Amino acid sequence: MNPMRLSLRLSLPATRWIAALVFAGAGGSFTARAASVPTQEIDLATALQLAGARSLDLQMAKKRVAEAYAQKSAAYLQFAPTLFAGASYRRHDNLIQNIEGQIIEADRVAWSYGPSLSLQVDTGDALFKTLAAKQQARAAVFAEESQRQESLLLAATAFFDLLHAKAAATVSGAAMQISADYLRQVETAVAAGIAFRGEELRVKVQHERDQLALRQSQEAAQIASARLVQILHLQPGTLLDSKSPLLPIDFVSKDQPLEKLLSEAGARRPEARLSAAQIAAAQHARSGALYGPLLPTVSGLASIGVLGGNIQGERSRSGESADYQIGVGWRIGPGGLFDPSRTQAANARLALSELSAEKVRDEIGRQVMEGWARTRSLSDQIQIAHRAVEAARQTLELTRDRREFAVGNVLEVIVSAQELSRARLEWIRLVADHNKAQFLLNRAVGGTPPEAPSTAAAAAKKTSK
Repeated sequence: MNPMRLSLRLSLPATRWIAALVFAGAGGSFTARAASVPTQEIDLATALQLAGARSLDLQMAKKRVAEAYAQKSAAYLQFAPTLFAGASYRRHDNLIQNIEGQIIEADRVAWSYGPSLSLQVDTGDALFKTLAAKQQARAAVFAEESQRQESLLLAATAFFDLLHAKAAATVSGAAMQISADYLRQVETAVAAGIAFRGEELRVKVQHERDQLALRQSQEAAQIASARLVQILHLQPGTLLDSKSPLLPIDFVSKDQPLEKLLSEAGARRPEARLSAAQIAAAQHARSGALYGPLLPTVSGLASIGVLGGNIQGERSRSGESADYQIGVGWRIGPGGLFDPSRTQAANARLALSELSAEKVRDEIGRQVMEGWARTRSLSDQIQIAHRAVEAARQTLELTRDRREFAVGNVLEVIVSAQELSRARLEWIRLVADHNKAQFLLNRAVGGTPPEAPSTAAAAAKKTSK
C-alpha cells in the first residue's frame, strides 16, 4: 500500500459506534462561555492548506531560497566585465617633471569622455564558487520543502489537539449531565425521606467535579485554538472550532515493514537531499582551495572615447583615443599558491558537512522507528480502550439497575460513572495521540499528506465503505 495514500481504516469495527457513545449526551459546547467571541469552522484539510500558504516560517524559507538564487546569479556575474561610462577633466599649473627627469614649467589641461570595460577574475575562485553557489541554491530549495513539511506537521498536531480538547469537553459535559440527573433523583428521594442526606452530598461532590472537568476542558480547547491560530498566522483573537469527528486515521499503513519505511525515508526526506547538496557545495569549495590557485587571475581593460587638451597658449586638440590591456597572473601566498591553511579549512568544512549528514540520517532513522512503533502500539491501545469503555458502560447500567431495586448504593453509581468518564477520556486521548503519531510517521518517511475528510459526513461516508 502506498504510504502517501490516506487510509481511513479504523482500528475497531465499531469505532463509529464508540465515537457516538463517547460524544453522546453532551452537556454543553466548549464555546459556551465564549459565545461573544465569533468562531470560525476549520477542518484538517483547511488547516493544512493555510499552513502551506500562511506559515511565517515557510515564508521565511521561501525568502532564503530567493536569496540563494540571487547569490548564485552573483557568482555567475564574476565572469562578466564591468562597464563604466563618464567624463574627466584635469588641469596642471607650474612645475612638473618630464620623462627625462628634468623639472620644467608647464601649464596644461586634459579632458576625456567615453565608455570603458574592465575585467578582473580570479578564475579558480570564480569557477568553484559558482559550482558551490549552485549546490547551495539546491540546498535552500530542500530546506524550504523541509520547512513546509514541518509547518504541516505543526498545524496537524495543533488541529488534533483542538479536536482532543473539544471531545474531552463533550465527554465532561455528558458526565456532568449524568451526575446532574442523578442528583435531582437523590434530592427528591431525600426530600421524601427515603434516602440518606449523605448520599445527596456524595452526588453533589461528583457533580461539582464534573463541572470542574468541563470548565478545564473548555479552557484547553480555547488554548488549543489560540495555538492553531498562531501556527496558521490568522487574526489574533480568532476562535477556531471544528465539527470533524475525532476518529482514528491512518496516513501510513501500519502493515508496512520497517525496512521499507526506512528505505523510503532515506530517498524522500528533503533533509537527506539537503545534506547531500551541502556536501556537494563543501566538495566544490575544497576543490577550489586545492586547484583554484593553479588557475590564473585574468585582468583586462578596454577604453574607447575622446581625449583632448592643450598647453597654455596653444590651440586645443582632441580626437578619438583607445586603450587596451590584458594580463594573466597567479597569486602566491595567502589565498593563493602555497597557502595550506585554506586547504585545511576547506577539508574541515567538508568533514563537518559529512558528519552533519550522518546525524541527519540517524535522526531520520530514529523518527521512522519511533513513529512505526508508536503507531502500532497506539492502534492496539485504542482497541483495549474500546473494550474498557464498553465494560464501563455496562457496569454503569448494571449499577443503575441495582439502585432501582435498592440493592446497590450511591457510591457504586458514582464510582461506575467515574470509571466510564475516565474510559471515554482515555479513548479520546489515545485516538488523538494515534492521529498525531500517524501524521508524524508520514512526515518521517517524507510523505505529503493528502486531503483528509473535512466533515463528519465525509468521514462517515468513507468509513462505511
